[in-house]
Amino acid sequence: MDILLEMLEKDARLTPEQIAIMTQKDEGDIKAAIDSYESRGVILGYKALVNWDKTEREYISAIIELKVTPQRDRGFEKIAEKIYNYPEVKSLYLMSGAYDFQVILEGKTLREVAQFVASKLAPIDGVISTATHFVLKKYKDNGCVFKVPEKDERINSI
Repeated sequence: MDILLEMLEKDARLTPEQIAIMTQKDEGDIKAAIDSYESRGVILGYKALVNWDKTEREYISAIIELKVTPQRDRGFEKIAEKIYNYPEVKSLYLMSGAYDFQVILEGKTLREVAQFVASKLAPIDGVISTATHFVLKKYKDNGCVFKVPEKDERINSI
């Protein structure tokens, strides 16, 4: 039923009836599979992807790189728990490479984000360093293109 998960990931608004028609499966089997995925934590939730730049909402997104020292007997888990419990944190990833965690967060202003990093993230035991990158513009997020390129109306002089 991986196709079911792929379909829901692309469009969570699909009903079991629509999925059953598209996959030529029984609607009851589709409902049972969805219920099973939800109860086992395979499907964690359903969410709309919103282009906030087209609204009146003022916010800034930032990507913060954290270098940390893993905790004895808990590795990265204890630090991760402290970080992901902040409501400002939208995503948290353990990374390979030059830094350990990638934190994606949102705030109302650059100052608010900077204050959050300075007062909440940097002081966490085990955090060695932070690097903050502000998102200037989103072109594509979670597979969705935010703006379709306009047709180039310039005259081709060649």
